[in-house]
Amino acid sequence: MAPPMSASSFIDALKDEGLTVVEVGDWRHHNRNHIGDWGPVNGVMIHHTATSGSASTVRICREGHANLPGPLCHGVITKDGHVHLVGYGRANHAGLGDDDVLRAVIAEKRLPHDNEANTDGNSRFYGFECENLGDGDDPWPAAQLEAIEKAAAAICRHHGWTERSVIGHLEWQPGKVDPKGFTMGSMRKRIGDRLK
Repeated sequence: MAPPMSASSFIDALKDEGLTVVEVGDWRHHNRNHIGDWGPVNGVMIHHTATSGSASTVRICREGHANLPGPLCHGVITKDGHVHLVGYGRANHAGLGDDDVLRAVIAEKRLPHDNEANTDGNSRFYGFECENLGDGDDPWPAAQLEAIEKAAAAICRHHGWTERSVIGHLEWQPGKVDPKGFTMGSMRKRIGDRLK
């Protein structure tokens, strides 16, 4: 459990991990903080967008849509491995999830099966939306997977967290399937190796 890092520390951490970062508009002040708390933060959540096309994906994640205003994450990881920063602060990405999962993330223990949605995740997790159709067929390029690994590791490194602080949306909220096309177990292994 930690206060969120500043926006400047966030972008510095990503760049220090070797990522190509694209700043989109006034991302540092684009958030949903007027709706509720941002922090303390406990982990990183990975999503897929169910969209294609980098420009439109970044736009949707920044602006949101009729039923869910943006930002829909903090960073959008496109297929080329670039991280597009679209917001900072509370973002509409995690929604309600399982309090047992949150306790496991905080304790950095094995995740239980998510079976309820009773806890606000938007205040507790950094969120990365990753450009992919999420149909199990759309490929995950090596550069994109590496960027997911690096982005999550950068945040964990800053906060002194292990890879167990990184979860997928499907591990947080019943009924969610993202990210689809790779396993979070394999991604956590990559993040753990990088943190070593």
